[in-house]
Amino acid sequence: MYNGALPNGDRGRRKSRFALYKRPKANGVKPSTVHVISTPQASKAISCKGQHSISYTLSRNQTVVVEYTHDKDTDMFQVGRSTESPIDFVVTDTISGSQNNDEAQITQSTISRFACRIVCDRSEPYTARIFAAGFDSSKNIFLGEKAAKWKNPDGHMDGLTTNGVLVMHPRGGFTEESQPGVWREISVCGDVYTLRETRSAQQRGKLVESETNVLQDGSLIDLCGATLLWRTADGLFHTPTQKHIEALRQEINAARPQCPVGLNTLAFPSINRKEVVEEKQPWAYLSCGHVHGYHNWGHRSDTEANERECPMCRTVGPYVPLWLGCEAGFYVDAGPPTHAFTPCGHVCSEKSAKYWSQIPLPHGTHAFHAACPFCATQLVGEQNCIKLIFQGPVD
Repeated sequence: MYNGALPNGDRGRRKSRFALYKRPKANGVKPSTVHVISTPQASKAISCKGQHSISYTLSRNQTVVVEYTHDKDTDMFQVGRSTESPIDFVVTDTISGSQNNDEAQITQSTISRFACRIVCDRSEPYTARIFAAGFDSSKNIFLGEKAAKWKNPDGHMDGLTTNGVLVMHPRGGFTEESQPGVWREISVCGDVYTLRETRSAQQRGKLVESETNVLQDGSLIDLCGATLLWRTADGLFHTPTQKHIEALRQEINAARPQCPVGLNTLAFPSINRKEVVEEKQPWAYLSCGHVHGYHNWGHRSDTEANERECPMCRTVGPYVPLWLGCEAGFYVDAGPPTHAFTPCGHVCSEKSAKYWSQIPLPHGTHAFHAACPFCATQLVGEQNCIKLIFQGPVD
């Protein structure tokens, strides 16, 4: 989750936003022949045939290999940490609240190299389905002895990846009225399961037969280290554009909000200048929402370093610069930027702030918490966001 671009810039297959288009030629695959093999050599022979296959190692002397054949009706897109050619979209671990990846290098990534695959129908309504695991450079998905795997009652094999692929579909789509759905785990063959006790436990959850792996507008996909938001073409049609957000920025600046103490005019910096705090930048006390210009007073000896006393109402709390949320895909409506997430200070519309404030995002191996969609900082405070109080003609 990023604010319009990766901290070090978008490059090639590694960027903060990916668009899926119909491929010139279908590259989807579907299961065909199943082989039960008792020697590693035979298993290797099948996986070297140049066809896609999924190998389930049951024991040292038994492997089930499911061959996949070309499917002219679907396109497949693969997501993962690997930079090898089968991966269409390269994702790296999101560092919570970090402005720059150089500050906090990931020591060991928890995102799988071949994390998941999204399969889209080539004909309307262009249904998109998600599956755990992606095919590697030898067109193979390999589930070793330790991976959770099983044979379903109808005879077909299935399994889970080490850290799993979790999906949450919001109830009511991605709109102002949406409510968070329930997080589920998606299997290698696309079935839906309740969550395991911990992220990489051996025992799978229970099959949820009433739910499917079809992605909806607003579905969240968690790869254990990065969370992706899925938006449909129709959903984006009703979402504010980058131009609209820029117009809202100019509108709020045109109203010339003032610092109630310094009486100097405040202005949200241009969307292209997201890193550097500017002289006219609005700052806010996140306990009360009063907006000021930057000043150095209000420190109290009995509070933490970042806590200040608001000169307007004497409330003590964090005092931070405000940044406009620039990634239009995270907005649920086109309302004016009136609310800030706490404690990071990213600003967006009231309904967008309240929506993300109630969404529990996976964190680590078994925790969930609400986070700012623009920087992934864990939210705090009673509401996780605050209404901003501007001095002057804005309010």
